[in-house]
Amino acid sequence: MWFAEATAAGAAQPEAMALATATPDGWPSARMVLLKGFDERGFVFHTNYQSRKGREMAENPRAAAVLYWVELHRQVRIEGCVETISAAESDAYFRTRARGSQLGALASNQSRVIESRALLERRARELAAGYEGRAIPRPAHWGGYRLRPETLEFWQGQPDRLHDRLRYSRRPDGTWLLERLEP
Repeated sequence: MWFAEATAAGAAQPEAMALATATPDGWPSARMVLLKGFDERGFVFHTNYQSRKGREMAENPRAAAVLYWVELHRQVRIEGCVETISAAESDAYFRTRARGSQLGALASNQSRVIESRALLERRARELAAGYEGRAIPRPAHWGGYRLRPETLEFWQGQPDRLHDRLRYSRRPDGTWLLERLEP
């Protein structure tokens, strides 16, 4: 409901989600990704499996995410475990991406050092020429993840800074414990 309300309120990019991962020894890293779907199983986003976040999630499959809608003074915090989605799900989403985004997934060795922007642009042009008139297959190193929530917190800002905070925590039996937190 909050996502729909953020969309209706004209949030600039309601699907923008800050994703935090960490190395096995605890070094955190955060960046923005795009939320591409959510249901009772969790929150789905896509990236290069060999990117820094992909490597960190492979080594430490725990993550946190935040959706923030300044227009509504609301945020949703998500903490849980991450899993890759099926190849079929990744393929289906990849086919909906703009052609330039598909080529970008092929051209970029995300998070790796590169000599120059010109080199990246040349690689993209060469791939575009090679795939002209043909469908671009999803690269094996690119696909989706699902963040399965163990904790969800809904935060509603208040003018007096006595914000409303509701936390849902998954119990071992799969049911949810609802608690109100102090601001």
